[in-house]
Amino acid sequence: MIVTTGNEVQGRSIVEYIGIVRGIVVRSPGISQSFLGGLKQMIGGNIESYAQVCETAREEAFERMVRHAEEWGANGVIGMRYDATEFAPGVTEVLAYGTAVKLSSD
Repeated sequence: MIVTTGNEVQGRSIVEYIGIVRGIVVRSPGISQSFLGGLKQMIGGNIESYAQVCETAREEAFERMVRHAEEWGANGVIGMRYDATEFAPGVTEVLAYGTAVKLSSD
C-alpha cells in the first residue's frame, strides 16, 4: 500500500478514485503516564509519556486507515492527513484519513 500526503504518486497514474478512508482511535493516558506527565508539567520540557501515547494512537489510526483502504480494493492512499480532537478532559480522538485510489502498475 502506497500512502502519501501528496495528491499524486510519482511514476504511477491514478486509475480510479475510490473514496475517503479513515482510521479512528480514541485514547487517554494510563494512570502511570498521567502521573509522570503531571510531574513533568510542573518542571517543564517534553512530556515523553504523553508523546508515546500520541505516537501509539497515530500508528493505530494509520493502520486502521490502511486496512479500510484495502477493504475497498485500493492500492494507494493520497492526501493522507492526521487530525486530533480532545473531546473530554484527557480523552483524545486521533483520525488518519485520505483518499483511497487504485494506482496503475506502471
